[in-house]
Amino acid sequence: MDKILVKGGRPLKGTIPVRGSKNSTLPLMAAALLAEEPCVLRNVPCLHDVFTMDKILSSMGATIEFTGRYMTLDASTLDSQVAPYDLVRKMRASFFVLGPLLARLGQARVSLPGGCAIGSRPVDIHLKGLEALGADVNIEDGYVVATGRLKGTDFALDFPSVGATENLLMAAARAEGVTRLSNVAREPEIADLARFLNAMGAQISGAGTDLITVLGVDALGGAEHTVIADRIEAATFLVAGVATHGDVTVQQVNPEHLPAFLSKLRETGADIETEGTRIRARATNGFKGVDVSTQPFPGFPTDLQAQMMAMLCVANGVSVIKESVFENRFMQVAELARMGADIDLDGNTAIVRGVGALSGAPVMASDLRASAALVIAGLIAEKGETAIARVYHIDRGYERIEERLAAVGAHIERVSG
Repeated sequence: MDKILVKGGRPLKGTIPVRGSKNSTLPLMAAALLAEEPCVLRNVPCLHDVFTMDKILSSMGATIEFTGRYMTLDASTLDSQVAPYDLVRKMRASFFVLGPLLARLGQARVSLPGGCAIGSRPVDIHLKGLEALGADVNIEDGYVVATGRLKGTDFALDFPSVGATENLLMAAARAEGVTRLSNVAREPEIADLARFLNAMGAQISGAGTDLITVLGVDALGGAEHTVIADRIEAATFLVAGVATHGDVTVQQVNPEHLPAFLSKLRETGADIETEGTRIRARATNGFKGVDVSTQPFPGFPTDLQAQMMAMLCVANGVSVIKESVFENRFMQVAELARMGADIDLDGNTAIVRGVGALSGAPVMASDLRASAALVIAGLIAEKGETAIARVYHIDRGYERIEERLAAVGAHIERVSG
């Protein structure tokens, strides 16, 4: 299995283009199941999770062509309502096919999902919402089995879950009548999905607010859509730049998609400039500890908590990080401690005391964002080499991360075995 080797001590300087959003691409691919004509997605990232979703849709009869960053999806040939365990177990986002299959075919059999081990992340909100839309939902042999003709309803989510919002939005697009979804997620990826569905002929309003209204239609047609930039990838590179006392610019990303993150990065003392779709982050003489609490958008993203923690390990002072979204998302702490970090855990709160320096060490990635945190820690380390194992986690969400960091001055490489 591949490893990523990092030698720290070099400030990152330069510009990094940002790829299309993984968290947007996956539900967009699932949404193509609703259409009976071909759909085209542009700016699609080349990631393992995208390839996994490709296999899932193909296993159900859809035809997919993926060349460069251009993907054509044709679900007119759909001939199965089953998303099998051996594929779904690899990636939680594969559960997005449940709503579209049910709305299109009137039935779906989808394995309960897998993915990163960052908490239980139950699917109960998805299922309660589909039942409110009129579906008969049961769990059979590890599969969610749903049947029925969907009808519009009013449904309030117990928590503004991104995945549940997206699944229910897709299901409601072809339900009979009007659906009003309240207490929904407001993340930029929700609005991106709504734009794609509307281009296909859906009638959706309110995406990006906490109340979405959907007037169901009988059928959806083909559409072309450009995937938004990956705000989590962009922010990861900005953290890496500041953490190494460097000067990094990311391009093709909307600063309005990262309000709480950019505010918190400024609070550490970093100099942040935004212009159009460009964000520049420069380190000052040093950066200080800050308190971070993850929240649904527009709050600080849970997907950036681990990366921020890595940077704060060498900040001046003490930082308090509270994880309010997932109950098991401090899996990077033990590995950071191997590198010299001083972190105490108390339930869903981490106390991070800044140390003078980190040292390279063999470490093991446990999930996607934790692996990015270990890369940042390796870039910070002032001596030794950091060898990161299980890098298949990072390949799920970052395209050729070692090459892109090397291009701005990092001493980083991927090795086999």
